[in-house]
Order: sequence, then C-alpha cells, then structure tokens
Amino acid sequence: MAEKTPNHVVVTAFPFGTHAIPLFNLVRRLAIQAPALTFSFFSTVKANQLVFGNKSKSYNNLPNNIPTNMKPYDVDDGIPNGLTGDPRAEMNFFLKSMAENFGNRIDQVYGDDSSDDIKCFISDSFLYFTGDLAERKGVPWISFWTAGPCSLSTHYYTDLIRQTIPLGPDGIQGREEELIDFVPGLSRIRTRDLPEGVLFGGWESEFSRMLHNMGMMLPRAAAVTINSFAELDLPILEDFNSKFQKCLTVGPFTLTSQNPSHTHDDPHGCVTWLDKQQPTSVAYISFGTVTTPPPNELAALAQGLEESGVPFLWSLKDDLVGQLPNGFFERTSERGLIVPWTPQQRVLEHDAIGVFVTHCGWNSIMESITGGVPMICRPFFGDQRINCRMVSDVWGIGTRIRGGVFTKDGTVECLDMILSDEKLREKIGALRGFAKHAVGPKGSSTRGFNTLAEIVLKDSK
Repeated sequence: MAEKTPNHVVVTAFPFGTHAIPLFNLVRRLAIQAPALTFSFFSTVKANQLVFGNKSKSYNNLPNNIPTNMKPYDVDDGIPNGLTGDPRAEMNFFLKSMAENFGNRIDQVYGDDSSDDIKCFISDSFLYFTGDLAERKGVPWISFWTAGPCSLSTHYYTDLIRQTIPLGPDGIQGREEELIDFVPGLSRIRTRDLPEGVLFGGWESEFSRMLHNMGMMLPRAAAVTINSFAELDLPILEDFNSKFQKCLTVGPFTLTSQNPSHTHDDPHGCVTWLDKQQPTSVAYISFGTVTTPPPNELAALAQGLEESGVPFLWSLKDDLVGQLPNGFFERTSERGLIVPWTPQQRVLEHDAIGVFVTHCGWNSIMESITGGVPMICRPFFGDQRINCRMVSDVWGIGTRIRGGVFTKDGTVECLDMILSDEKLREKIGALRGFAKHAVGPKGSSTRGFNTLAEIVLKDSK
C-alpha cells in the first residue's frame, strides 16, 4: 500500500484584538498557492465569525474570497458562562486553558494519532504551545508574529534585559531613560518604551508568562514570519537570522492582502469628503478598536484641532462623542468630519491626508507607511511605546505628542510641525517605496513568502 501523504495544515489563531485577521490573510495566500492542501483554521467562535464573515456555526456558504480549502474550526475560549464585560478577566481565562483547549479540539478533528494527516502547524506567535503540538506530531511549526521586529526582539531578549537592568524597590523608577543598547538594533530604545511584562507591568501575570514562554520557544520554529519588510529593521532582522532557523518578512500585509470583509465599505462617505480637500491638508485621527484616550485628552485634542484650523477626519465611536467640548461640532463642521468607522487603509492612501494621529498599533503604522503619511504618536500600552520610539527616533517619520499626553498647545504644535516638515514626508515616502519594492516580483517579502511556501509544500505530491 502506498504511503499516505499528509495534506492538512493546522492553523492556530490568537482570538483577541486584531490578531486573527493578519494570520488569516497569510494563510489565505498559502491556500491559494497550494489548492491540494487543506488549511484548518482553529480559533474561538468570535474570532472565526469575524474572520470568515459567517454567523452560522456550521460555516456553510463562506464568502467567495475565502478559498474552499480553508476550513474554520471553533475552539472553546475557556470563559465561564455568564462572564461578560471584563476583557481582562476573559483574556486570563482564555490564557489559562488555551493549550489544553486547542490541543483537545485538534485531536477531536484529527484523532489522537493524526501524524498521517497533518503536514505542519502555523500559529500566531502568542500561541507558543503549538510548537509542542508540532513536535509531538513530528512536523514543522511556523510561528507568525503580527507586530514589528522591534517588539519581538524585546520578548526574545527578556531574560538578558532583566539581568542587565535589575529592578529596584520602586521598579524602573529613576531608570526610565536608560538605553537598551545591549540588544542588537535597539540602541535608541529606552527602558520606558518596553512592552509590559518584559521589565515592568507584572512578570507573573498570565499574559507576561505567555510572552516570556513565546520568546524562549521561537528558536524551535522552522520559521518565524513577520508582518514587515526587511528594509525597515535590517539590524534586528540580521540578529534574528543568527538566532532563528529562518526569519522571514512577508509584509506589509496592507500591500499583499485584503480584509475578508468591509474592504470596499465606506458607509459614512469618508473618501467622498476627502475628495473635496486639498492635498496633504487633512489630519486623520484614529486610535484603533481597543484603545481610547481618557476624556480630558479627548477634549484637549479637540481643542487643539479647533485652534489649529486644520481640516480633520476623526474616527470616534458614537458613545465617546459626548466627551468633546460643547459646541465643537458646530464650530468645526465646515472643515471636520467625525464618524464611528472609516476604511482606514483607503483613507491613509488618499492624497488629502497630511498627518495621522495614532496610538501606534503595528497595523496602523504599516498602513501609514504604505500610505506615505507621517505620524503624531500617542501610545498607550504593549508594543505601542516601542513602535512610537521607532517612528520618532529611528525612522524619523513622525513625532511623539509632547509630554506623552494630548494638550491643546501640544496638539497645535505637533500639527504645525508635521504639516510643514517636508523632510518627514520625504523619509516616509522613501520607506513607502521600499515597502512596495519588497512585495514586488524580486522583493524581500516576496522571497520570504516563497520560502515559507516551500516549507509548507515540502514533499507534497
């Protein structure tokens, strides 16, 4: 009897924030290139419904842009019935049970002895335990990091950072400005820029332990793939190439993939409004789907926009509009548009946008670079602070809001500076060119994706 050829790729997706969609986009490209393989996408019900755009648990009649060889499977999220409205508690319940729940669900689908069917595993890097699942099956594990190389480096070097900068009784107090110049490529990064859990923010939390375990697991991956392009962070990537079996940049996804839903939606007429504005004149403001400045900062930002006289497009949820100053709408209606949702990628690619006021999430930074729009940064948590430092001090394509928080005068100052600084625009224009070349026929990200596809397809018949 002929030996059976494995033809299933198991994908495990982290279900919180915007993690699942970038992984879906990467796997979708692989599924199109390898129609003979089946890509089984494991995540929670909420994440799968977001990604696959189908409210039915049977996932019948999936949208046309999803390859037929991609199959979603729901995994128990570990959250007790009745617990709602506390994102932190929900996350902790998920983290405590994720390895067991994913492992059990995969065994339910494939059986306990599934080595004959499974060809390899692809996971969000957060789900580090997937490496153990792959090892038990005797197949490769590919780790996908959805954010930037700079933040990944801090998690890989967590132990070195903790040994080099020991905490005092008051944590990092008094050492906030110390440089992390002993880590390759991070010579401009300060202690205060590190993500929580590396040096401060609680080492023993479930989330911090997950990130620490992830950093230690990465060398075991057959490949670590990153949503970035090589020319952006060469020193860090060169270091990774000496530490990991393979390090592959395969982005920016803004140029290679499409969100499976809402790609062309513009329910509030943002693009039509922008068509009426002057080139590089508009400030676009958005803080993503998770973060929101506190009420006093929202009010100060609005006051700064009003004082500056700059046209603006602001993505602001309806329930936050009441926190803006009285009369702000009426006084700015002729030059401002506030909407609850925008097609952000299309907005940032519009010629009218002159500056992006952002929380510095990685997806937003990639969209800003590919749109050629310099940034005003107000980071809040996680990788946002280190991303901000890269934007302002390493790449020179934006600035941090003065004092780290929005004030009226600080907002006016930053808007004036960014909108009048042609050097910033030239620098981000150059990076935009590198990004486009990277995804071209001979680009670094195209080569990275082709190498990834070779690992996935290896020995396929």
